[in-house]
Amino acid sequence: MVAAFTESLRTHDFSGLQLEEMIEIIKSEIRDEYLQDHSHPWVIGYSGGKDSTLVVHLVFEVLMDLPRSQRRREVHIVSNDTLVESPLVIGHIKESLERISDAAVVLRLPVVTSITTPNLDHTFWVNLIGRGYPSPNRTFRWCTDRMKIQPTSAYIKSKIEESKNVILLLGVRRSESATRAASVRRYDNGERLNRHNDLVGCEVFRPIVELTTDDVWEYLAEHDAPWGGDHQKLIQLYRDASGGECPIVTQKSDAPSCGSTSSRFGCWTCTVVDKDRSLEGFVDAGFAEFGPLLDFRDYLVAIRSDPNKRSARRRNGTITITDTGTFIPGPFTLETRHEILDRLIDLQRNQPVDLISGEEIDRIRQIWSDEITASPKGERAVINTVKKVR
Repeated sequence: MVAAFTESLRTHDFSGLQLEEMIEIIKSEIRDEYLQDHSHPWVIGYSGGKDSTLVVHLVFEVLMDLPRSQRRREVHIVSNDTLVESPLVIGHIKESLERISDAAVVLRLPVVTSITTPNLDHTFWVNLIGRGYPSPNRTFRWCTDRMKIQPTSAYIKSKIEESKNVILLLGVRRSESATRAASVRRYDNGERLNRHNDLVGCEVFRPIVELTTDDVWEYLAEHDAPWGGDHQKLIQLYRDASGGECPIVTQKSDAPSCGSTSSRFGCWTCTVVDKDRSLEGFVDAGFAEFGPLLDFRDYLVAIRSDPNKRSARRRNGTITITDTGTFIPGPFTLETRHEILDRLIDLQRNQPVDLISGEEIDRIRQIWSDEITASPKGERAVINTVKKVR
């Protein structure tokens, strides 16, 4: 029976099957891969959204069904906290990971939960307020790599160093979007595992790739979480936000998924999208305390285009002019950065969660001090320097 299931999944043919039959095929494939004769650990990218939740749910059930003697492979459930996540979403992620971890201990499952965060020098506020990076947009999205890709990739690389190879499980689905379908086709080699584009020693397993959005919601609504409780809080989170999650991103080719035009859970500071529809949804659903976050986010959008808020030169001292003669201003002025920090600290006083850490504030002030100290010499060195960009 398992062989038949495996063949069905590998040919990506679920036509005519009921949802429970499809899920049994997927679980059989997960079980078969888990029991392969090697010790490569698994890493599940968990964003807290519906797709990654279903992957964790199914893997957890497979582990519970195995005899203890066969639970030999470690499974790492890894989330990423950019430190500017939507407060309700990161709260849900932390709570669910705690439940998963507690249940794994009780059930003696080889499950480890972790949350990755960006390096202090790579956080949103250290770069935007400290170094004056302009608020991100589609042409200068400096945040994704520093805050999402690098921390999670570093975690995966640490596991590769320990065991030479890892298998990364992602809740990617072909029907998620046209872009996602194209990505699936591009990396689909007809096998269960695909090599990761950027991480040597990492292979990617996408167990729910053929399920539809309706399939995912139906299964989560009708089945309790194997670590206890149900998925109703997650369902309500989506209802309130009218959106979807920013997925775990481990390679730059996936970056367009972050900051897309669709309504997604993600950073409350995201200025790549025109409107933060998910945070607006939370406010409309009764979470009025997050209204000021929307206003602050709109403020970050507005000052990006204000030439009076930006320096003429880039941080390396050059002036940027495009081939068409368009002048591109440099970072936020030091005065503007002071203004942003003051406003952010004022905003934080009336919020139920921390928006910026004391460690970040100390690092920001150190960067300002270094910049002021170095500026006279730097200005003489770069006078009359112009850099053209295409």
